[in-house]
Amino acid sequence: MYSLMSSPSISSSSSSFLGQTHFDSRNPNACLPTKDSWICKCVATPSTETTAHTTKVSRNANMAKLQAGYLFPEIARRRSAHMLKYPDAQVISLGIGDTTEPIPEVITSGMAKKAHALSTLEGYSGYGAEQGEKQLRAAIASTFYGDLSIEESDIFVSDGAKSDISRLQVMFGSNVTMAVQDPSYPAYVDLSVILGQTGQFQKDVEKYGNIEYMKCNPENGFFPDLSTVSRTDIIFFCSPYNPTGNAATREQLTRLVQFAKDNGSILVYDSGYAMYISDDSPRSIFEIPGAKEVAIEVSSFSKYAGFTGVRLGWTVVPKELLYSDGFPVAKDFNRIECTTFNAASNISQASGLACLSPEGLEAMHKLVGFYKENTNIIMETFTSLGFSVYGGKNAPYVWVHFPGQSSWDVFSEILEKTHVVTTPGSGFGPAGDGFIRVCAFSHRGNVLEACKRFKRLYK
Repeated sequence: MYSLMSSPSISSSSSSFLGQTHFDSRNPNACLPTKDSWICKCVATPSTETTAHTTKVSRNANMAKLQAGYLFPEIARRRSAHMLKYPDAQVISLGIGDTTEPIPEVITSGMAKKAHALSTLEGYSGYGAEQGEKQLRAAIASTFYGDLSIEESDIFVSDGAKSDISRLQVMFGSNVTMAVQDPSYPAYVDLSVILGQTGQFQKDVEKYGNIEYMKCNPENGFFPDLSTVSRTDIIFFCSPYNPTGNAATREQLTRLVQFAKDNGSILVYDSGYAMYISDDSPRSIFEIPGAKEVAIEVSSFSKYAGFTGVRLGWTVVPKELLYSDGFPVAKDFNRIECTTFNAASNISQASGLACLSPEGLEAMHKLVGFYKENTNIIMETFTSLGFSVYGGKNAPYVWVHFPGQSSWDVFSEILEKTHVVTTPGSGFGPAGDGFIRVCAFSHRGNVLEACKRFKRLYK
């Protein structure tokens, strides 16, 4: 860069005739005007651009293995870009599984009562037990596991299933192998990558090394052929199944528990949609004999009571579950909880107790029923259009097949032509390509309008 500088002195080498200048041979950067003028110099100055400061800390190499962004923020990014392109469009989201209907007042009243009590000397409380309030743990045990011999001390209350999945992964450490359903909830895989349990991403097969992908598709009833599954330390299994919406049968789960027992594996069972089950499929893995010796169960109030923002869930770690050296897994999980977590909000826990009152349970079932009605509308729409449609009966998700097409291409076409956000199946794993997940969490009017747009697009 160059800047203009001035000086009141006159160089002796300058010419004295008016209006002319010449260069001083001793200083080629000097522009010398007339005797009565100021001397103008073009002087080189350093650039104002600076290199960003870097620390001496290396990036976690496992973070660099992650592919693109986490699925749902990426969908949100594409939705935002679409809204900029079409600012007047009414965009409807049937993508991310985020509840939309108000929390029932019988539940929020318990929340409000606790919040108000915190402003009184008698009702104030600070830190609570990391495992959760004893009364809530007992209520969860009796409500969801009443005849399954799960005790209050087996329950760990948390700020949601996703958080506990992370804590479980921290507890297991980096030297374990793991298996997931394919497709599956992305957090299982991403957290394994971050913890260093996996190899590099293999682009040719769209999989990470050192993960056992248990293929689940219409041909096998969305339950893996366990005879083809290699032994791993940890098995993540979700039922009702996100994203496909299917629930495993009692016979299937009996085989899964035996498979874990035969292989000396720990089964992490995600039952976050159990209240949506309409048939006789098990609502808990602990309905299966022997499960307490091999399984952990994570669950949540998020999709039952509309607590996606309130944040409240729980994990069951039975005393019977032991490591290879006989040490109780529950003791390690308790240590993780005490080290990383100061318990769920006391206000959230109060609302959880309200959920489990007779009136709260009735309100939750009503809310779940509303979303199941949405699911039926979506299923009927795609079925009438000739698509192969799966799920829906026992979960708030509909899994629609688009043979021979890329999931992201279908997602983009639907968004572009109908202004409806869905979720591409390949975002849940390679076996999900060719499918989209359509979520029932939306206002009824939005679901009806979205289905009208689907019919216009595909008829």
